[in-house]
Amino acid sequence: MNLVSTDWLENNIKKVKIFDATWHMPSSKRKAKKEYTDKHIKGAMFWDVDEHSDKDSPYPHMMSNSDYWTKMLGSFGIENDDHIIVYDFSDTYSSCRLWFALKYFGHKKVSVLDGGMKKWLNENKPTSKGESKNVEKSGVINISDRKSEYRVNENSELIKNKRQIEESIKNFSFTLVDARSRDRFSGKIDEPRPGLKKGCIIGSKNIPFKECIEQEKNTFKSKDELIKVFDQNNVDISKPIVFTCGSGITACVLGLAYSLISGKNAVIYDGSWSEYGKK
Repeated sequence: MNLVSTDWLENNIKKVKIFDATWHMPSSKRKAKKEYTDKHIKGAMFWDVDEHSDKDSPYPHMMSNSDYWTKMLGSFGIENDDHIIVYDFSDTYSSCRLWFALKYFGHKKVSVLDGGMKKWLNENKPTSKGESKNVEKSGVINISDRKSEYRVNENSELIKNKRQIEESIKNFSFTLVDARSRDRFSGKIDEPRPGLKKGCIIGSKNIPFKECIEQEKNTFKSKDELIKVFDQNNVDISKPIVFTCGSGITACVLGLAYSLISGKNAVIYDGSWSEYGKK
């Protein structure tokens, strides 16, 4: 169950653990943590993709290691058999990145709230305010304060690196699909991050992630509509696919769409254009 509805969550809210994984592009001037403090779904804990990515990497949002995830999820009080619901208040569907990360580290029951906080608020469903009990005033998780003994089971085959991308360019071992906008993919506009070339990886295809979303409802399109989106962009879902984007976040939107129509796990190029497009 990769997606749950707002009605489903309202009816099962006491049976699940909830993460608010909101993240905004710096250019938006929106502050995800402040928005969470002002208003969030009851019981939700704030999860910051910047805080919990690999800080030793020169590239943004790279996956941290399994030891960190063990301690971090334990500090949130997460247990292996919990059903985790992830949502966001973002236009970039950052909830899909946490969905993918939890899948990568072997969590079995994880779902994205279809429509996210926008749909929840539009339906006047109940919210809370203030800090999560698991978050210090600084907004940083104290991962040494273990609240559960969480065990990870890393699925390393779900992430590709630059060497594997370069090998596939030569031997066509998988199709690379980019989630960025048409203008960024084609190199018509500059990248929002400094120090990056314009354009795309050789041989890659493009499905702008927003094509998978019903814009008015902020929900994923139906399975049949998603199949049509992939077909119209000449992406054959029967063949191996790896998803990429700017920094590994919106690639996970395509990854979730792919899982909805294929029943298979998504595979992501974690460095994405932030690594491959570096000048």
